Amino acid sequence: GSSSEKCDFETDLCKALREFNLQPGWIRRNGQSGVGPPYSDHSGNDSAYFLTLSSEIRSSSATLRTNVFLPTDEEQVCQITFHYWISQMNGTLMVGLQKHSEDTITNIWQDSGEQQNQWKANTITINSTEKYEV
Repeated sequence: GSSSEKCDFETDLCKALREFNLQPGWIRRNGQSGVGPPYSDHSGNDSAYFLTLSSEIRSSSATLRTNVFLPTDEEQVCQITFHYWISQMNGTLMVGLQKHSEDTITNIWQDSGEQQNQWKANTITINSTEKYEV
């Protein structure tokens, strides 16, 4: 069976992300907040919320971690689709996979934003025989 869950930031953090596991630097805001671009979400809605990094964190990195996902198998593949915006030339967005038996995080996707200042979408497929976080 396939179950999909939509994840937005309209009320707080979405269910897939660990509750208030926001590292310093992440801000939940919308396009009307006066912080600068983006001025709307990926669908053009200026009152819809998304997460951005504050400008103070420009030189370092900040992480978002998901809750623990159960292992995948032939019937249950995990696909995560996300919308993202990269505005500064030196920024890189990376997606990492941490399996529960491993201490290390394996980088499974990244984009450093050749096409700046526009919303893009990406889907990643995850296969893991054990519990994992993204």
